Amino acid sequence: MDEPLENLYFNWLCGKVLRLENPTPSLRYDKLLTFLHKVEFVWLVSGDDNRAEEGIALRSNFCLEAGVLMDRDWERLPCSLLEMLIAFSNRAEFATDTPRKEWFWEFIENLGLRDYSDATHLPRLRVEQNLYTFMWRQYDEYGNGGLFPLRDPKHDQREREIWYQFCDYLEDQDRMP
Repeated sequence: MDEPLENLYFNWLCGKVLRLENPTPSLRYDKLLTFLHKVEFVWLVSGDDNRAEEGIALRSNFCLEAGVLMDRDWERLPCSLLEMLIAFSNRAEFATDTPRKEWFWEFIENLGLRDYSDATHLPRLRVEQNLYTFMWRQYDEYGNGGLFPLRDPKHDQREREIWYQFCDYLEDQDRMP
């Protein structure tokens, strides 16, 4: 294995969510996914630490699938936003039977990042602002600016852990399993 572990892992992560049937540059998101992988997932609400742990657990899954030994220093690194989004996409798929890839791209859309394919310039400040709004819970009580914008919230979404925001979103969208 000549390629660094982190590169193999990043490619593995991307393989979980990229839509390979459309490999044209206008539909590739390598720059955005690379950026998301460099951003540490920060959690503020109790329970969201589980989202970070699930993201980090993807590393073990990768090592098992790739047949490589886990590097303990690498395992201790903080969870990236990309890892958290992919891990939560897995959880959403399990809860709803909607495929992981569809959930992941819905999350990207809800974060206002869908237009930043490799065919466009990645506006770093705009992306950072959108991610800041999400992670520091600067979105509104309806969840606009976060992962799960609602039409009719029963709770202030800024105060709810991500899992319960997701449950509210399913109910709001009439998508309860």
